[in-house]
Amino acid sequence: MKKVLIIQTAFLGDVILATPLIANLKLKFPEAEIDFLVKKGNQELLSNHPDLREVFTFDKKNKGSEILSLVQLFRKNRYDLVINLHRFASSGLLTVLSGAKRKIGFQKNPFSFLYTKAYPHLMEEGLHEVDRNLNLISDLLIPTVRRPALYPKDADLQSVEEFQKQAYFCLAPASVWFTKQAPISVWVQLMKQLNETGASIYLIGGPDDKSLLNQIIETSTIKAINLAGKLSLMQSAALMKGATRAFVNDSGPLHIASAMNTPVTAFFCSTISDFGFGPLSDDAKILEVKDLACRPCGLHGHKMCPEGHFKCGTGLIQLL
Repeated sequence: MKKVLIIQTAFLGDVILATPLIANLKLKFPEAEIDFLVKKGNQELLSNHPDLREVFTFDKKNKGSEILSLVQLFRKNRYDLVINLHRFASSGLLTVLSGAKRKIGFQKNPFSFLYTKAYPHLMEEGLHEVDRNLNLISDLLIPTVRRPALYPKDADLQSVEEFQKQAYFCLAPASVWFTKQAPISVWVQLMKQLNETGASIYLIGGPDDKSLLNQIIETSTIKAINLAGKLSLMQSAALMKGATRAFVNDSGPLHIASAMNTPVTAFFCSTISDFGFGPLSDDAKILEVKDLACRPCGLHGHKMCPEGHFKCGTGLIQLL
């Protein structure tokens, strides 16, 4: 096995959960050159990965021209193996047109009938997404690495040193979906409890999360620092690395915490960890309101609670 391409053009967390593939392939085939394709915007996650040769990007806003140029590039690279973790048509087309000797991926991709071998994407209870991904290379090796890994650059580590002069907690309160985001009241109560430890409290997120994080801080009246939009993805990972504990939703920061092996508590509201996206840190806790007939209400989140009460979120405050 000389040249391998991994394709995962979904979200941030999906890319992170693909990293055990890199580690296991490199252990089995140490001389192999491994490349990775991500959607534009996620390349920072893998830019410093020691086991990758190249990280390519796919601009989904220009699918037609991007597919054409990427196919030309992939054919030129003459891959022995392409592993497609993405389950949608664009990545499937890239896979079948790559010219690779062997093409593998999930059966749910509409082009999987043209793969060398396609595997089921099983949503069995207790089966993690990492395990589903690793199953794609089960004919090649026996996996020994299961935890994801990210590699912040020295500059990323140095950029957060000013925040690491004393013990601290990282909180990531925001989510794309309302029903996957613990309510403000939960974060406020959590901050009051953490404040009693004397440790610093940092709230992290993207630029669009700044208003929410400010609202949480103002409601709590706790002296905390809003870092929304001030840190890059890998700077956030570097900050999480030294945290006493991170508190996250079922979203991207959860997987960053896993990749840095940060002690983590994850709030699961409308979704459940049995879907296979739970934390993988050595010290990982899940808080969820059980015994709700309406939960889970879907694999993904919703903009509003379908039942109108959001008990899976508001009930978390009783578990703190």
